[in-house]
Amino acid sequence: MANKPIAFTLQPTMNGTVHYTTCPVCGSAEINPLQAVKDFTVSGREFVLWQCAACSLRFTQDVPDAASIGAFYKSEDYISHTDDTKGLMNKLYQRVRRITISQKAKLIEGATGLRQGAILDVGCGTGTFLHHMKGRGWKAAGVEPDADARRMAKSRYGVEAQEPQALYEFAPQSFNAITLWHVLEHVHDLHPYMDRLQELLAPGGKLLIAVPNYGSLDAEVYRTNWAAYDVPRHLYHFTPRSMAALVAQHGLRIVAQKPMWFDAFYVSLLSSKYRNGKKPNWLHAGFTGIRSNLNTVLHPDQCSSLIYIIEKK
Repeated sequence: MANKPIAFTLQPTMNGTVHYTTCPVCGSAEINPLQAVKDFTVSGREFVLWQCAACSLRFTQDVPDAASIGAFYKSEDYISHTDDTKGLMNKLYQRVRRITISQKAKLIEGATGLRQGAILDVGCGTGTFLHHMKGRGWKAAGVEPDADARRMAKSRYGVEAQEPQALYEFAPQSFNAITLWHVLEHVHDLHPYMDRLQELLAPGGKLLIAVPNYGSLDAEVYRTNWAAYDVPRHLYHFTPRSMAALVAQHGLRIVAQKPMWFDAFYVSLLSSKYRNGKKPNWLHAGFTGIRSNLNTVLHPDQCSSLIYIIEKK
């Protein structure tokens, strides 16, 4: 049985935004404004990050609500759910993705101890990862909010990605592995989502959540220009401490965490571009990525992005 999560409150405002009065993760009232961060991708607006003194979570305050935030994803530069290969940045993203997909598959098989099983990819995008898992013999299901991405998954890979409400239609304990690759930070209904993911895990199953880590060295270097803040699309900004606080409330525990080595370079390139206003400083970004990853060897909790491997208590 999952523990009942600590209550938190938010106040919807008249202009379609949400104002938190307690921490969205742990419910503490010890929250304070920290710094303003610009939306470099779509609107050019500034949003204020707040921080919780109790669990260390940072979160985007006065964020657009679920009905309003769609407009902030409408940009050719927002490439998380596309297969675009135009431009050097997109080409690098797609090349790295091909490498990491195989790494993720091996990680899942190692974590679950299974060569084949049932997997759910939440926020499956254009279906590339699920296509790979199907090729390895896994029974693959995916949910994806973007209609264009769902159509692309079907036409390119034959992957039948479903709309988000399907998450609540699967039978309990249906999946040996559930993955969220840079998805949880986008989810408005955080605690109901975590409850549902816990319900869907089969006995012995593993939940893998990948999110940026603002405790990384590259975040320290680029500060308000750090691309992984990605406001307002990223609602929450985690550290290992805040992730542990979140999963513990839902009958879950972190059993391992793995670094995402490429993220330090990709995030640094984008951050350098934001800082310079036009093109990235490739030399500085590359050096920062190397420094960040070397720092991670000594301080595993400080990788640019982390994959948390989670199981039921």
